[in-house]
Amino acid sequence: MSLSLEARTLIGTRLAALAAEHQVKIVYACESGSRAWGFPSPDSDYDVRFIYVHPKSWYLALEEGRDVIDLPIEDSAVGLLDFGGWDVRKTLRLARKSNPVIWEWLQSPIIYQGFDTGHRLSLRDELDPLYSPITACHHYLSLARGTMERELRDPTVKIKKYFYMLRPLLAAAWIERYRDVPPMELTPLLALLDGQPEIKARIDDLLERKQVTDEQVPIARITVIDDFLAQELARLQESAKQLPTAAGNPAVLDDLFLAFLGGSE
Repeated sequence: MSLSLEARTLIGTRLAALAAEHQVKIVYACESGSRAWGFPSPDSDYDVRFIYVHPKSWYLALEEGRDVIDLPIEDSAVGLLDFGGWDVRKTLRLARKSNPVIWEWLQSPIIYQGFDTGHRLSLRDELDPLYSPITACHHYLSLARGTMERELRDPTVKIKKYFYMLRPLLAAAWIERYRDVPPMELTPLLALLDGQPEIKARIDDLLERKQVTDEQVPIARITVIDDFLAQELARLQESAKQLPTAAGNPAVLDDLFLAFLGGSE
């Protein structure tokens, strides 16, 4: 998805100000939210996520410092801006635990700053052996289940919440089928439904509606989608138990950490 020059410029300015304020180097920044997932609404937030590195001396202190940067959501000229970042050591520790968010960021279609395609692919080569299908699948199932429990209580639901249930559920189904990192974007995940034309057609229709509808407007619940969500969640929760764990050597992360610090002062 393309972003306006105004939005990119403003986000770049904010990232530079953040780096200066916190005395860090931002090594990577991307979009992670509905704009990157492929189902934005006209009023979707900009969910900017980034990885940063402190000067080497910061990592040598007796007490570890705060390893996240979170800002209040900002109402800007281009829309709502939501910034959040992780220190590189935290990022690599979460990769060691096979947190799928890391792999999502590295395949975001919207990059604000940092690695070019070649560097991202090289980093993926290092990290992919640490990706645990069973851990990642349970992560996505937990996201889907939590949203379903919160949102499917009333006769209406916001359109975006349906996609907050569908995307992680389809990501879990992708892992079940391919034992691999699922795409971040929704469109390739929908290919899993090629043999289920009714549910795919309803989701396609919902996707078209979301692109022109205010995110806060509720719609009547859709029985076909509700039934699909419930049945697929139950099926995948059983199937996920048989998935493999990661096979990679976590020691590679030490080398990556030192490589990142090599560029800090």
